[in-house]
Amino acid sequence: MAPMLDTNTPEKESVTPQNVQHDGQLPPNKVSGFCSFRYIQATILFFCSTISFSQSMSLAIAIVAMVNNTSQHNQSSVSHESHQEDTGVPVFDWNPETQGIILSSFAYGSLFTLIPSGYLAGVLGTRKVLGIGLVVTSLLTILTPLAASQGMIWIILTRVTQGIFQGLINVSFPSFWTKWAPPKERAQLFGILFCGYLVSNVLSFFLGGLISHSLSWLYIFYIFGILGFVCFAFFYFLVYDNPMTHPYISDSEKEYIISSWPEEATSVGWSLPIKAMARSRVLWAIFVTTFCLSCAVTSMSLMLPTLISNIFDSDIRNNGFLSSLPSVAAAIILIIGNIVADLLTSKNVFRLVVIRKIFISLGMLPGAVLFIAVPYVSNYTAVSFIIFSFGMQSLGVSGLQVNIIDVAARYSGFVSGIVNFFGTLPSVIIPNLTGYLINQDPINGWKNIFFMSSGIVFSGMTFFLIFGHAEIQSWAKERTTLITRF
Repeated sequence: MAPMLDTNTPEKESVTPQNVQHDGQLPPNKVSGFCSFRYIQATILFFCSTISFSQSMSLAIAIVAMVNNTSQHNQSSVSHESHQEDTGVPVFDWNPETQGIILSSFAYGSLFTLIPSGYLAGVLGTRKVLGIGLVVTSLLTILTPLAASQGMIWIILTRVTQGIFQGLINVSFPSFWTKWAPPKERAQLFGILFCGYLVSNVLSFFLGGLISHSLSWLYIFYIFGILGFVCFAFFYFLVYDNPMTHPYISDSEKEYIISSWPEEATSVGWSLPIKAMARSRVLWAIFVTTFCLSCAVTSMSLMLPTLISNIFDSDIRNNGFLSSLPSVAAAIILIIGNIVADLLTSKNVFRLVVIRKIFISLGMLPGAVLFIAVPYVSNYTAVSFIIFSFGMQSLGVSGLQVNIIDVAARYSGFVSGIVNFFGTLPSVIIPNLTGYLINQDPINGWKNIFFMSSGIVFSGMTFFLIFGHAEIQSWAKERTTLITRF
């Protein structure tokens, strides 16, 4: 039996839709408009996610300028030493193997904290957990140049620690919409937040390269770190865990949001039914599908720059432009798709579970089909297929995140942690597997990667179509009385 945790934080107050209904009156009308506080919060969280994800990728951009490439051919062992260029900016004698260790250290840190951070979000409150994560990652981003100058071990420790606190951020974002997103607006609000990840890809490539070229690689960390503190300032004053604790929200919008809560989404205590979760086929549908989709997303993210470099005679600037196009396509498709999803939900065109399965299929089926054709078409057609498939995959990722709220709103923070764990695993597995296949056979290796990605994506989509649901699960429903379990 799981212990019941008694939380006395304001966000855990017992508030039900019945508390805000007017006697004998209909529920309040929808408070629309992008100036409403739920959309203001979504916008602030969008900027927070954009900057936090940019911070996580800052080293991948800066390391090109950080490394002393002229000495790589003579590098036979790991070197911790650095020296100064004529400009006074340090460069480091890190061989490719060392660079891989440093870059992968962030993912190991994220894996370590994803599930515990979901538990913390449920106990302490999402606002506190996300705020702590944003402050610490911003500080560590600013300190990264100092850590690098102290030696390889210090920058690895810095990146691992940054990954740990980035895990707090990744888990906290979806949890806000448990109390802020009316069911008919969940897809749009989730979409605004998820666009931050896509925009961060474009921002990191272009802004990071421009900063490094105009100033130095040092300022990539300084600028992204400072922007993180700016986002935290807006976050601290304008973002709250639920409408009841927000000091500036109007009464009409507060009543509209709270009246949309299902009775199961409110609580006086917080329990963790581990056994029921472990046996839930509905949760495993989300976990497995997330892993399969993330394998494809990770493969395409890592492969596209190398693939473009191999098939096109283009410089780094053009390569970066082409490599950013999938994220641009994903952002556009995600915005349009989520508007359509909420429209279908509000009009009751289909049952909610049908809508979720349609959009997750739309996100995964193009990749499953087009990846098989990529090795057999022209270069430009192949890149077009990859861009379109990557763009459509955003619907699948967003749909899975929304589905967490559908089936387990009460435990969205904890479940999001597990989902992010499965979504991060490919970042550890895929780079090694991809490198191995290409190293064994550069020509057929690419084909095998596309075929493998197609099979994994199709398997994940099929698994969700069979086991996926969109109804609140019995173990996730709230109890009307506080029971202490031992």
